[in-house]
Amino acid sequence: MSDGHSASLSWGARKYAMVILAIVYMFNFVDRQILAILLPQIRDEFGASDAYLGFLSGTAFAIFYVTLGIPIAQYADRCNRRNLIATAVALWSAMTALSGLAVNIWQLTAARIGVGIGEAGCSPPAHSMIADYFPPDKRSTAMGFYTLGISAGIMTAYLAGGWVAQNVGWRAAFFVVGIPGLLLAVIVRFTLTEPRRGASENREASGRKSNVKEVFSFLVSRRSFIHMAVAAGLSSFVGYSVISFMPSFMVRSFDMEIAVLGRWLGLILGIAGGAGYFFGGYLADQFGRHSHRKALNFVAITVLVTTALLATMFLAKTSTMALLLFILPAATMNVYLAPVLSQAQGLVALQMRATTSALILLIINVIGLAVGPLVTGFLSDALEPQFGEESMRYSLLIVTSVILPWAVWHYYRAGKWIDTDLARAAEKD
Repeated sequence: MSDGHSASLSWGARKYAMVILAIVYMFNFVDRQILAILLPQIRDEFGASDAYLGFLSGTAFAIFYVTLGIPIAQYADRCNRRNLIATAVALWSAMTALSGLAVNIWQLTAARIGVGIGEAGCSPPAHSMIADYFPPDKRSTAMGFYTLGISAGIMTAYLAGGWVAQNVGWRAAFFVVGIPGLLLAVIVRFTLTEPRRGASENREASGRKSNVKEVFSFLVSRRSFIHMAVAAGLSSFVGYSVISFMPSFMVRSFDMEIAVLGRWLGLILGIAGGAGYFFGGYLADQFGRHSHRKALNFVAITVLVTTALLATMFLAKTSTMALLLFILPAATMNVYLAPVLSQAQGLVALQMRATTSALILLIINVIGLAVGPLVTGFLSDALEPQFGEESMRYSLLIVTSVILPWAVWHYYRAGKWIDTDLARAAEKD
């Protein structure tokens, strides 16, 4: 396909674009989350503490991921988004493969930082393209399909990573998931169409470029954005803590084998988690047909239910019971993401969309990815003298029970303001 305008794109071309972008996001999360299933072996080889493993799996990645996201998004609001995504895929895939060559914890940390730099170029331009492929009444569903890449990526990381780690070694797992991404980068560059900005809404961009300060000022004047961003960050805090340390919890509390654990967690997070991402977007579109407030209230109720479900799972007495109890919250804890990302795109002017995506991802990932696993790891270390190998169980239980109810309040407050704020979206077009 050549560059074109989404107004003239066929439905088939738009579906193809969504499939490719979802696959890109899947590779994004494979390379991001492959580390989680490998942490027990990395801990044994390098003798790292839980706090450092939390830093490695979250903070080291997130620092560069979130800080570079904004300048990259500013570029995406001005230039070709497809080419930017292709370059990003090539970079993070190469750095993932290099992770397998690390001979000490510092080299592995450096490689993971490189993965974070590459992945900063994925979602802001992708969100902006999706907003131009699909109109507002279909956008949450489209965003839900895109975020299926998260669950598919986590499933692949656990299934492939668990098997390869146990049968070959943790270094080989990085090669297996990193190298195919280089081919994907070529596919993105030469087959994906760059849509015209605003085509899905018959809006025309003024050509005026907004800087980060202007976009930030525009957003903070929308109370719904502030509450949505904080709520999503708190949900992400728990989500990243769970997917980062769930393997460690299961290995330490129930002495599960890595390959068996990877298979079950991969299937649960892939199938149930994927259902949560997709149906979260679909149901938000249905609830939001007449009032977007209803969509965010639906998210708030779902997150509250998730709190109880996860707490019950972390108190399970057997590995079988824990895995069975994890199936439902694996879905419900993901419902929030597609509606929040979709609403954020609808709140702003056309030339602000990629930067808006970067700003909300910055908030989500600073609260969630940078802080969540780190705090959870520190808490586990603090509880270890009292609980021993069970410290991770109680760390995750405390984090879940405190953070998610806090998020519920912010989703409710966001719903109070969302419809008024969406009506003002075109002020800067």
